[in-house]
Amino acid sequence: MEIKNVVVAGGGVLGSQIAFQAAYCGFNVTIWLRSESSISRTRPKLDKVRDSYLQAVELMASDPAPANWCAGIADAGRFDKDDCLRKVEAAYNGIRLELDMAKAVADADVVIESVAESVPEKIAFYKTLAPLLYAKTLLLTNSSTLLPSQFADVTGRPDKYLSLHFANAIWKNNTAEVMPQPKTSRESFDETMAFANQIRMVALPVMKEKSGYLLNSMLVPFLLSGLDLYANGISDPASIDTAWTRGTGAPRGPFQIFDVVGIQTAYNIISQYRKVPGLFAPLLKKMMLPYNFKAMEAILKKMLDEGKLGKSSGEGFYKY
Repeated sequence: MEIKNVVVAGGGVLGSQIAFQAAYCGFNVTIWLRSESSISRTRPKLDKVRDSYLQAVELMASDPAPANWCAGIADAGRFDKDDCLRKVEAAYNGIRLELDMAKAVADADVVIESVAESVPEKIAFYKTLAPLLYAKTLLLTNSSTLLPSQFADVTGRPDKYLSLHFANAIWKNNTAEVMPQPKTSRESFDETMAFANQIRMVALPVMKEKSGYLLNSMLVPFLLSGLDLYANGISDPASIDTAWTRGTGAPRGPFQIFDVVGIQTAYNIISQYRKVPGLFAPLLKKMMLPYNFKAMEAILKKMLDEGKLGKSSGEGFYKY
């Protein structure tokens, strides 16, 4: 199947990035949103993504060192600044925002679900979406922890449904994890791998279902460990981050990462564990770490109530 029309359901941190990257690579892109208030939240995110691309292009032009290179934007040795700037502006101006789901997905070749990390919300979304899709449409989820097999039957197209998970800042951290569920057809898997490459991602096959996929199977325990130190009063976020960044040379500590991915996403993951405690049980038992999830959830809930959503809102664990 030739893919031309891409719909991203949800305009959050990653949803806006996925949409922009697909548009940058020449696809017709629509973002479906639930309400007018969702539009008012998504437009500033697209503004920030555009600014990030422009800054990345300028940096690559002035200092093409490997550390500054963004493979999601251009290949090393084939960098044309003017062409990249043109593509950024074309992507920004070409993305369509739509509240009517039927209009949004009309003639869609690919729909990428990037709604909240909540089982009830995803089920409700898929049930509403199912009767609106054409037979050709490939349906992908960007869920960071939930398994696609949980939702395959409610999608109405289990053979064309699988996971396509992105890292944050996809123009630079350009990986896409492709994970089928038992009912996914080989054709759909191959099409998704090809599509990921077409939007300048490094497609990584995840051949068995695994909560957390590759990246988050390593990242989530790290983030939980940092948050647990704070929840138990061991130290403060800045000191915990400094211990990690200075001690390992990593660019960000756990709380800096929380602010980037969003406090809502962090809260959803913690809440999911409390509802389904077996999710990380084998890992936690092996690590012998009795995490204080109740205190973690309370901290994140308080931040959400105060409007501290992370970097996107100007304040999370840090002010921006």
